Amino acid sequence: MGIYRDSILPKLCDLSMRNERLHPYRKRVVGAAEGRVLEIGSGSGLNLPFYPPVVREVLALEPDANLLAMARRVPHVEMPVNFIEASAEAIPLDDNSVDTVVTTWTLCTIPEAAAALCEMRRVLRPQGKLLFVEHGLSPDRGVRWWQDNLTPVWRRISGGCHLNRPIQSMIEGAGFGIDRIDTGYMRGPKPMTFMYEGSARPR
Repeated sequence: MGIYRDSILPKLCDLSMRNERLHPYRKRVVGAAEGRVLEIGSGSGLNLPFYPPVVREVLALEPDANLLAMARRVPHVEMPVNFIEASAEAIPLDDNSVDTVVTTWTLCTIPEAAAALCEMRRVLRPQGKLLFVEHGLSPDRGVRWWQDNLTPVWRRISGGCHLNRPIQSMIEGAGFGIDRIDTGYMRGPKPMTFMYEGSARPR
């Protein structure tokens, strides 16, 4: 079982996930959630303060008990938060039971990411949405070379993080249709900072 902690990316960039440069991503992605929300790899709870009032419940799924303990101490808006110690590859929820799935800098570390995405699709209601911001495979050949060559070593020293996962095609391959996607580099080393941000719906 992997540890989907959303501290991986800034370690790569020599930044902290608490860095204010990441707040705009969180505000846009998490701020678009509504209804009953499943957050994949909720980590230490850094997204909790960004959920809007239209969210009626957050199910914070995280396989690391220590990170869940930290998340329970995070102040957040007045909404129920239920912490679930479980793997994204086997989400302990019923089919069609959530309105929104949120994933932020998480797909890089999940060992069986394709299976996890299929699980996300399973638990989403037919009109539900997947909101994501992830780092992954760059379209630039030179950057991809570095990503491919660094990943075998990097994944062993950084909690299983892959630098070269093709996020858009992974999401589409799990049965989602992309509604919106924005891509580009954030500041930092290019092999670690090519971002995919957007939303998708079950097909």
